[in-house]
Amino acid sequence: MHISAKADYATRALLELASDPGRPLSCEAIASSQEIPFRFLKSVVGELRRAGLVRSQRGCEGGYWLGRPAGEIALLDVVRAVDGELITLRGESLTGLDYPGPAVGLPGVWRRVESDAAAVLGGLTLAALLPAGAREEPSAIGAA
Repeated sequence: MHISAKADYATRALLELASDPGRPLSCEAIASSQEIPFRFLKSVVGELRRAGLVRSQRGCEGGYWLGRPAGEIALLDVVRAVDGELITLRGESLTGLDYPGPAVGLPGVWRRVESDAAAVLGGLTLAALLPAGAREEPSAIGAA
């Protein structure tokens, strides 16, 4: 299985935002803190914004915030926002995959792997991944 750099960088950027949801962060600050290439992060954050996982504001008081509370953003949401399908076979969806003869059972294995991975990623939120001291306060989201 392959975890893309986009999914890794997107998750790390969102965790940076989740660690202090009361203030906006610039892409430069996130890239520096997480040691992510700025240009790559800029495009990833654009995809996260289009998916509603981050919101942005221009200007000197601007930057990026989480689009919804960290406890409502599952890792599965992040992966799907930047990569689309969770698992593909040669770039194609597993839906409708069918093999003849002795390989007839293999598509079911690939779909089970996808289902199990979706269950794990869907069950983990950004809030659950934050270190105990960095977990968001419920009132902090409303203050943003």
